[in-house]
Amino acid sequence: MIRKFISYYKPHIHLFILDMICAITASALAIIFPFLVRTLIGDYLPSKNVEKITMALALMLGIYIVKSFLTYIRVKWGHILGVRIEADMRRDLFSHIQKLSFSYFDSVKTGHLMSRISNDLNVIAEVAHHGPEDLLISVITLIMAYIMMFQFNASLALISLIPFPFMIAWGLIMGSIMRKGFRKVRQEIAEINSTVENSVQGIREVKSFANEKLENSKFYQSNKSFRLAKEVSYQRMAKFHSVMNFLREVYYFCIIAGGSILIFNNQLDLVNLLAFILYVGIILPPIDKLINFTEQLQQGISSIERFQEVMDIDPDIQDSSEAIDFKPTGGEFEMKDVSFKYDKSPDWILKNISLNIKAGETIALAGESGAGKSTLAALLPRFYEIQQGSIKIDGQDIRELKQKSLRRTIGIVQQNVFLFDGTIRDNISYGKPGATEEEIFEAVKMSNLESFISTLPDGLETEVGERGVLLSGGQKQRISIARVFLKNPEILILDEATSSLDNESESLIQEALWKLCKNRTTIIIAHRLSTIMKADKIYVMKNGEIVETGSHLELLAQDGYYKTLADKGTLISAG
Repeated sequence: MIRKFISYYKPHIHLFILDMICAITASALAIIFPFLVRTLIGDYLPSKNVEKITMALALMLGIYIVKSFLTYIRVKWGHILGVRIEADMRRDLFSHIQKLSFSYFDSVKTGHLMSRISNDLNVIAEVAHHGPEDLLISVITLIMAYIMMFQFNASLALISLIPFPFMIAWGLIMGSIMRKGFRKVRQEIAEINSTVENSVQGIREVKSFANEKLENSKFYQSNKSFRLAKEVSYQRMAKFHSVMNFLREVYYFCIIAGGSILIFNNQLDLVNLLAFILYVGIILPPIDKLINFTEQLQQGISSIERFQEVMDIDPDIQDSSEAIDFKPTGGEFEMKDVSFKYDKSPDWILKNISLNIKAGETIALAGESGAGKSTLAALLPRFYEIQQGSIKIDGQDIRELKQKSLRRTIGIVQQNVFLFDGTIRDNISYGKPGATEEEIFEAVKMSNLESFISTLPDGLETEVGERGVLLSGGQKQRISIARVFLKNPEILILDEATSSLDNESESLIQEALWKLCKNRTTIIIAHRLSTIMKADKIYVMKNGEIVETGSHLELLAQDGYYKTLADKGTLISAG
């Protein structure tokens, strides 16, 4: 895990080296300063050597100026280093999430993912910058300072080392304890993000059911858990810092007490004691940095662990090394003995499904809610992987095709349309990034959007709002159809595309959909007989199995399950 994190420094190694050089140089200059003071007071002032006194004072001033310049470089470029590493990690995390299949997203909360992408990586950025820098500055400063201090007086230098073993031991003891606390805090932040996201996205449902009190209660619970987790972590931090600060003061006490004893026994003079006291002022900040680094490191490790947890998840649907680009030759589609169940479900959702769709043919899947219709359609683009059987398009097994090339040939119009926050143009052109103006207007025309867009002051540049909240259901649906027109796929899946629309909207959309279906292999999932009747063939599903097959009239003549559904009016959606 740490090795993987360190690899993110490689593209920015020049900034890392610059940061380290500035840190080392600043540490070396800090060590020189007490030596100059000792020399000034012990040698130059008693001899009243004006030239050397002036030179020493000039060097001291120069050290301050150079250190200020180095601090500017270190703070600016060190933080930029952290930000760039954070951006690279966020890029890789987002890219990895894009590779994961629907199975992963079925069981993870969006708020938890957002927390890992934002909050956790912010913490990692601070560690990426301050971690190596603070550690290097502290270690070098301590080593160089003690080299000088042992030269001045070895006995007092040894006495000053007494608190160090206790500091190290306490840091190790509390380190793992604090890491657990910080990890818990990160988890609770993710839970709060998830609660807020759900409430905001479902604000219309919240208000329509007058459930503001319920939402406040849920947030209160998440907020309380977060508060308690933070209180526990701060309690541990307080214990850690209080003991460390005590040992830090003991360090100062050892210098004063040890120095007093040595002066009393004529083993140390006041000038060297003053130099030691000045070195205390140089040594204590690195000790503080190490103390803070211990706390920061634990926060960073807990965040890196959460980052790596996601990165370690292998997509359960992957292209094989022999996978080829799919080049459709018509869109003929065959399922043979296909069975499927979700990862966490013991029950089979689909059982021994076999069907065949000729190129350019339109078939419909009919059945009650939960029959498996939408699940069956989701297998075609490999949103989920089948456990048994095979699925072929134009004679090629879809598991032998590259996913991207397979999905480029399939267009899907769903019941619940998702529009991205942006303009109507942005959402239509999503079907073919880089489409020409002529192509976009043709898609608008074919999807019956022209009259609607002509009434808008900003036309195609009209903002749709988050998830298309500023548009009606029919308008959103026609935009999604235009998007698929622009994609121009060989195979089309219509998943309850008109189930939640009023009659006027449905009429416009039905017309657009039949234009879209022309000369394409089409799978229709619908509950309205007016749609199902136009299919070349209807597959009737019940409990994950195909129980009847035929045209509308043929199925009615069979006087079986399909006729029962038609008579009851229960050909409903959401398989």
